[in-house]
Amino acid sequence: MQIKSSGARRSDFDVTDTVRVSSPAAVRDAIRVLFDVTHPGASFDTLWIAFHDFERLFKGDMPGFLGCDTVYHDTLHTLDMTLAMARLLSGYENSRVPAERLGTERYVVGLITSLFHDAGYIRRSDDGPQRNGAEFTINHVSRSARFIGEYLPIVGLAEAAPVACQIVHFTGKEMDFEQLDLDDPKDATVGHLLGTADLIAQMADRCYLEKCRDRLYGEFVLGGIAVVRSGEQGHKVLYESGQDLLRQTPTFYRNETLERLERTFGGLYRCVEPLFDGTNPYLEAIDRNMRYLERIVKKDDWTMLRRQPPCFTSEKDTLRNMSGLVQEHLQRL
Repeated sequence: MQIKSSGARRSDFDVTDTVRVSSPAAVRDAIRVLFDVTHPGASFDTLWIAFHDFERLFKGDMPGFLGCDTVYHDTLHTLDMTLAMARLLSGYENSRVPAERLGTERYVVGLITSLFHDAGYIRRSDDGPQRNGAEFTINHVSRSARFIGEYLPIVGLAEAAPVACQIVHFTGKEMDFEQLDLDDPKDATVGHLLGTADLIAQMADRCYLEKCRDRLYGEFVLGGIAVVRSGEQGHKVLYESGQDLLRQTPTFYRNETLERLERTFGGLYRCVEPLFDGTNPYLEAIDRNMRYLERIVKKDDWTMLRRQPPCFTSEKDTLRNMSGLVQEHLQRL
């Protein structure tokens, strides 16, 4: 099947401006089309339940959890990434001979892992004194693995849980990938697709630059990444501000992101291209973002970032609350 772009792009739509990635139902329905074409006759029921439970978790309607309050890693980010994952999976499956295909169960497990890859940011009722999920930034992937390990048996996929708890680490930096115990190369491929989807979806976001400056920096402050402890009493500043984070982004993209996409994940971002007449809208959008950022940095004109994207969390006034917490944290430091 071929996916056509509508041309213009709205702030809460995917790279083709055809799917509202702030809507669980819209993303679910778009993925179902891909699923039915890729695995004709297979049941979509488990994924339907997973989307329902994802919405409950992020809205704060799931018992034992407080809902999404992270302003960069919000509902839209996960849905956008999950749609990218479905496209990668379908492109991979439809371009391989039967013996090389991943199969229906891996497709389903890969998408459920995608839906809950950032569940670790969601505070549990018994977590403790943390006031925002961003405080779990450093260990959020392990927390996501815990959630996935608890969730998959509920939907009849207990045997897949150990693998899913490992492949989710391809979306983070907590573990050296070589430490992951994946006996079947097909499981590693699902993990590489997952890591690819996480990178390309967020960096292709129409408002990626504004979100890095105004939201990701705040999460890095609360998560202990912007300013880290150095010695017994000192601190080392890695990112002085949201603008400083953006100044460092082109180098990060060239030296780290492309390295992961091309080498670590084996260039699997190309798997979407059969769905788009051989083009890659994700890489094209990332390239536009990076070129525009380089223009901003060269001119040192931050007024060129004018977009004010909506935020999709479980709280009202989330951005204001986050800003207050960040200011408190920086003042304490």
